[in-house]
Amino acid sequence: MTNPLVDPLATGTHTVDIDGVTQRYHVHGTGPVCVAHSGGPGIDWEYLRMPALERHLTIVYLEPVGTGGSGRLPSHPHGYTRDRYSRSLEALIEHLDVPKVQLLGHSHGGFVVQYHALRHPEQVAGVILYESAPLTGPEHSAEAMRLVQEFAAGHSGQPELPAILAGFEALSGAEDDERITEVLKALVPVYFADYWGREKEFAPFRAGVSAVYISGQDGNGRPIVIDDRAELGSLTVPTLVVVGRHDFICGMKWAQELYGLIPASELLVLENSGHFGHVEEPEEFAGAIAGFVAAVS
Repeated sequence: MTNPLVDPLATGTHTVDIDGVTQRYHVHGTGPVCVAHSGGPGIDWEYLRMPALERHLTIVYLEPVGTGGSGRLPSHPHGYTRDRYSRSLEALIEHLDVPKVQLLGHSHGGFVVQYHALRHPEQVAGVILYESAPLTGPEHSAEAMRLVQEFAAGHSGQPELPAILAGFEALSGAEDDERITEVLKALVPVYFADYWGREKEFAPFRAGVSAVYISGQDGNGRPIVIDDRAELGSLTVPTLVVVGRHDFICGMKWAQELYGLIPASELLVLENSGHFGHVEEPEEFAGAIAGFVAAVS
């Protein structure tokens, strides 16, 4: 149950019951309210802490259902569809009692945020699609593997490279929390523009990676495949597309496609980042998002 005497936007950790499932979230920062949906699905939310952005915005960090201290669905690890995540967003925004919020979605969280903004624009003042894409499936996977091959060719002498390539091979068979965490930690360097050049700086990030295994299937065992290309032209909420120049998983190809598909969109390219611009270029990342929010507010 939620304590009605506690400000839902007070700094700290909160829980709210949504359709019988606990939704935990964390509030940090000051300024306009921005709800941040982390990626994975299944990655622990703390990797997405954005201290530089918290100087400009009140960030509400979700622990998406199925992860961390939030509840699990009866069908866990299956059934985590965008419709289910969107329902949690809808109820949480109502709980926060804010007329409209900024919505930031990172990686898989971007898929959730664009889905929600298309269906509930009345709740959304602006959208930040941070390392997102318009689709998943074979086309998306082929582009990612092409960029992994480029990464491997450029780091052929790196001692960790064989373990990284083995990690990609092992990823599809990682079906428990411990194994998925182990594999994702092994893969961290490929998600950065220059991990080994800044290893001392980024090693704590890598050490902190934690994940829950969530399958790519709905509650009936069908694969969850996304393709929003036909719908994104109707997204009229002001949108900022953010991409790292060196991201392999939701890279330039997809950012440019999102920018072309969404009418009211802007594109920010972080030239010295991979998948985690808020860690690699925190001031550039925060300044651009704060400027976007100020303009659309």
